[in-house]
Amino acid sequence: MVRGLYAILAALVLVLPATSTAGTTSHQQAVVQEMNRVRTEHGLPALQFDDHLQRAAVAHSREMLVNDVFQHGAFSNRLQRYNVQSRIAGENLAWGTGSMGTARAIVSAWLASPEHRANLLRTSFSRVGVGDLTGSFQGHTGAHVVTADFAG
Repeated sequence: MVRGLYAILAALVLVLPATSTAGTTSHQQAVVQEMNRVRTEHGLPALQFDDHLQRAAVAHSREMLVNDVFQHGAFSNRLQRYNVQSRIAGENLAWGTGSMGTARAIVSAWLASPEHRANLLRTSFSRVGVGDLTGSFQGHTGAHVVTADFAG
């Protein structure tokens, strides 16, 4: 079986018209902890879980997993559907298997991509929701399909 981080799409940022960890999995919490570790290293405040962003991110990861597609889709429509209130929002996507599906590997890959890094370290983002679901994806079992939705 091939293991690795297979794809990362360009990060997405939208300017939109103008938190707790309940319901999150340990994998989702690990991604947020790793993002916050990196933000702290860069002198930025930690991102806070947002229930609306969380539901939007989980729904998108589920949709990608079920449909075996890797794309942002109708991001602004999804944020509206989950009642995300913010002037600016962004999204990072990733998927990987084995050691490349861990929180550290996912966040490291985002840091290596200018667009994803910009979202992760954007000072105007203070809230986040993460969908990290595992299943068969793109012909690989045990794949983590990750959506991180950010808002200010």
